[in-house]
Amino acid sequence: MTATDEFASVRYVVDDVAAAVDFYTGYLGFTLLTHPAPAFADVVRGPLRLLLSGPASSGARATPDDAAAPGRNRAHLVVDDLDHEIERLRAAGLSFRTDVVAGPGGRQILLTDPSGNLVELFEPAAR
Repeated sequence: MTATDEFASVRYVVDDVAAAVDFYTGYLGFTLLTHPAPAFADVVRGPLRLLLSGPASSGARATPDDAAAPGRNRAHLVVDDLDHEIERLRAAGLSFRTDVVAGPGGRQILLTDPSGNLVELFEPAAR
């Protein structure tokens, strides 16, 4: 293993790198780290680095053909006020894949990026 650095990285295979960059930076508070190219860009939010790999990227080409659909994994983003975030994102024209689910740890809702990758917005329960 190599030494860890400041980010935990997750790769999302996307259909359109520019659309993915616009989604994550425009709606979810990510900052562009690498200038987007047709094949790849990366964005960061806190310690999370999302690798956005388009169809021409080596990361996407390494993905098995039978893994074409998004999996059940998702980026998990903690928010202070879930209701406010839902209202803000709906006003921007985004739709959600689920309704709000509440449990002992908090409340969550799922939305998708432009390529169908899941993003969970999570508001922890009051401690």
